[in-house]
Amino acid sequence: MNDRKAVVIGAGIGGLCAAIGLRRRGWDVTVLERAAEFTEVGAGLTLMVNGLRGLEALGVGEPVRQAGRGDTSGGIRTPAGRWVSRIDGDAMQRLLGTSAVGIHRAVLHRVLLAELPADVVVTSAEVVEVVPEPEPRVHYRTAGGSVVCTPDLVVAADGINSRVRARMWCDLPAPVYSGTTAWRGVTREPWHGPLTNAITWGRGTEFGIVPLGDGRVYWYGAVSAPAGTRYPEPDELSAVRARFAGWHEPVSALMDATAPEAVIRSDIYHLGTPPPSYHHGAVALLGDAAHAMVPNLGQGANQAIEDAVVLAALCDPSGDVAAALSEYDRQRRPRAQGIARAALQTARFGQQLDNPIAEGLRNLVMRLTPSRLALRSMASHAGWTPPQIPTVPVPSA
Repeated sequence: MNDRKAVVIGAGIGGLCAAIGLRRRGWDVTVLERAAEFTEVGAGLTLMVNGLRGLEALGVGEPVRQAGRGDTSGGIRTPAGRWVSRIDGDAMQRLLGTSAVGIHRAVLHRVLLAELPADVVVTSAEVVEVVPEPEPRVHYRTAGGSVVCTPDLVVAADGINSRVRARMWCDLPAPVYSGTTAWRGVTREPWHGPLTNAITWGRGTEFGIVPLGDGRVYWYGAVSAPAGTRYPEPDELSAVRARFAGWHEPVSALMDATAPEAVIRSDIYHLGTPPPSYHHGAVALLGDAAHAMVPNLGQGANQAIEDAVVLAALCDPSGDVAAALSEYDRQRRPRAQGIARAALQTARFGQQLDNPIAEGLRNLVMRLTPSRLALRSMASHAGWTPPQIPTVPVPSA
């Protein structure tokens, strides 16, 4: 390993991918995580083709595929169950070379953690201050006391409410509410009933179904609502059931198969005003800290993986860090911000559309659109080729 040091702030998916990539490149990496321990959040995600290619570039593609479930078939339905648009899984696989993978977020997190030695990730680490230049400095506190370190590279993967981003651009507006709140749940047991990997659009509503690698099913229900809305039902499962009552099966059956305490709800925020750069000196923003987006294209985690791969490919531990991060910004910011804008447009065209006439026109246009055009549109976001990461031998985890 090189004696140049990198500090990654945040041990989420993006932060762990960055740590894996930088270690492969030869950096001595420390990951600082605010939480005391990693707990299972009741949510899944879809790894699109671009995210899977990024994980393959990091050397973890195979264990992730084994832990997830590959499936590209599906499409868009109405609440009554009528198909508005169908996706031909075989055609998509021919176009992109692979299928998407549904995986529980906690399972993906465990796969990534297993690639790192235990002493790389420091939990209960509260970052107090990050100084980007002239010499990077990170001040953090742990149970053992206060620590000040001077790494050569700092990666801020500390989420949508990034403290590092707020310090570097103190005039940047805070994340804004998208107008949508969403419930998320995972069935208690493997699902053995009928199932189609699909999204259903109602008026100002959306329900999504993602099969997971262990046989369980991740589902979400999203509705347009004012920020901070309180619902009269006794728990979140009752609240989401009430809003999707009467929808086609297996919507209600999936909710019935989910424990009430496993259902979570959160208002959806995004970076309405993106940062003017993804780096300041030797400090780089990554993942939601750089480009938190609405989830309507399923690209949030996938873009964080792309960030990590490009960062590792560019940051030679024996090279000029500031120059590498300038190139990282040049490559990543246009693509990630473009996808964030497209996701917001998809939300407005899809889940947030509340006018019955506009809804009918949208569905008609989608029915008349040839499937090959829809596939090309998806490929414009997912059809990314990762750069090669030059590697040096590193100690195994």
